[in-house]
Amino acid sequence: MSNKDHVFTLGIEEEFQIVDPQTRELRPHSGELVQEGKEKLAGNVKPEMHQSIVELGTEICADIHDARRQVIELRSELATVAARDSLKIASAGTHPFSRWHDQPITPNERYQTIVQDLQQVARTNVIFGLHVHVGIADRNTGIDLMNQARYFLPHLYALSVNSPFWQGKNTGLKAYRQIIFESFPRSGMPETFESLGEYEDYIELLISTGCIDNAKKIWWDIRLHPFFDTIEFRICDAQSRVDDTLALAALMQAIVVKLQKMRDQNISFRTYPRRLLDENRWRASRYGIEGKLIDFGKKREVETRSLIHELLEFIAPEVDELGSHREVAHVAKILTEGTGADRQLHVWEQTSDVKAVVDHIIAETYEGLTAAASPA
Repeated sequence: MSNKDHVFTLGIEEEFQIVDPQTRELRPHSGELVQEGKEKLAGNVKPEMHQSIVELGTEICADIHDARRQVIELRSELATVAARDSLKIASAGTHPFSRWHDQPITPNERYQTIVQDLQQVARTNVIFGLHVHVGIADRNTGIDLMNQARYFLPHLYALSVNSPFWQGKNTGLKAYRQIIFESFPRSGMPETFESLGEYEDYIELLISTGCIDNAKKIWWDIRLHPFFDTIEFRICDAQSRVDDTLALAALMQAIVVKLQKMRDQNISFRTYPRRLLDENRWRASRYGIEGKLIDFGKKREVETRSLIHELLEFIAPEVDELGSHREVAHVAKILTEGTGADRQLHVWEQTSDVKAVVDHIIAETYEGLTAAASPA
């Protein structure tokens, strides 16, 4: 694929925990970090609804190599800014023990409106996600690709699980973050749409009836972005290691490219109803890569690892074209060493100390960053 024809750009958004390294608690400090980071981070950093959360977003990345450079630079700079205030950043889907009711809301009109509308549903939402945008040629095509890409969300989710703890308790799930977020309206697995027109009519109806004031208040696991020509994958937990983030982003990009190529050949990947996909979504949340997913075509359970290997074979030609071998090869390391949740739980089993789990998350978050951002 030539650069001239390449539209499958990337954009990566990561939500970080702001942590006091002495107490290991979340610290409400996002406003200060955003202000202090303006010089180098500019528009790449922003506060989130709670003051203990800060988001980094890359510029449009031409390819996964550009994305790697930007993610490392942004994480390193944010870590450096946090160090000036004797703070650390940590990346995981939930904080292992901090309590949501101790986290103040950011004084921002949009967030205040969400809290006014959703009340405790919004106040409990102290969770941290990874959002990946993949560029598309046009929005009509985008709806079709979104419909088909839904099938692969549980595979991606299983690889990304990184939130086994909630408010000091081992939940027994590998990913509790989405359980919290499911209380939001217009979240979870989307239904299919027959056309862009049907999707736009749906949004227009919600706006005209006062359900939402803009389409960004549709918080599905995957969505055609309301303002950018991208498909936005939103299902994944925030990843502790840079390499885990990039592996997932590379998979998402390759899936979109594969589905686009099939579409160009008048071939369509089968679309499944939400009620079936939700079964696999739950299994991914509960077991991560250690469980089984349903192969709907064969109508039987299959080891999740096996289905992920099938996915890797399915997109192998696209990985070649995109030059993302290094990133996708890291999936094998996740399958061998475990997900972020598996690694958190290993520390917990060894120490019975949630503070040690926080230390572990911080250490992984700083892996591969520049020396100035060292967690020491």
